Amino acid sequence: MKNIHESIRRNILQLIDFFYPLFKKWFSLQTFRYAACGGSNTLLDIVLFSVGYNFIFKKHVITLGFFSMSPHIAALFFDLSITIPTGFYLNRYVVFQHAGLKGHIQLFRYLFVVVICIIFNYIFLKFFVDYLGWYPTPSKIVTTAIVVIFSYISQTFYFFKPKTK
Repeated sequence: MKNIHESIRRNILQLIDFFYPLFKKWFSLQTFRYAACGGSNTLLDIVLFSVGYNFIFKKHVITLGFFSMSPHIAALFFDLSITIPTGFYLNRYVVFQHAGLKGHIQLFRYLFVVVICIIFNYIFLKFFVDYLGWYPTPSKIVTTAIVVIFSYISQTFYFFKPKTK
């Protein structure tokens, strides 16, 4: 299992690092890796949200016995169930691999940010869709842009910050 994990990590790094020379003037390698991994996971997030909203939940309210959930909120939880684990994997093993923190500490910190991001996603989606009347997928894109800024700042400067000696 460790060999498979290392092979996946190495392949992802090779792919990202192949394109780095084009952006070397503007980004450090770690920032570029963060942007590439985060951008890929964000694209996956938006695609999964759109698929969930349009094809899985078919734009219908989801009734779960004792409460109902709007289709855009159901799609949000659907996409997060996949992008949270992939985001942690990419951050831990590709972007911040030299942070020097134990896995359970990184996981706790990552999940702390994720909980805040879920709250932000929920609030902004409800605001854009339910109060402003925007379409769900563009609302998700704007929401994601806001959340990505918060996530980048918090993960870079706190949650995956390397240990100081």
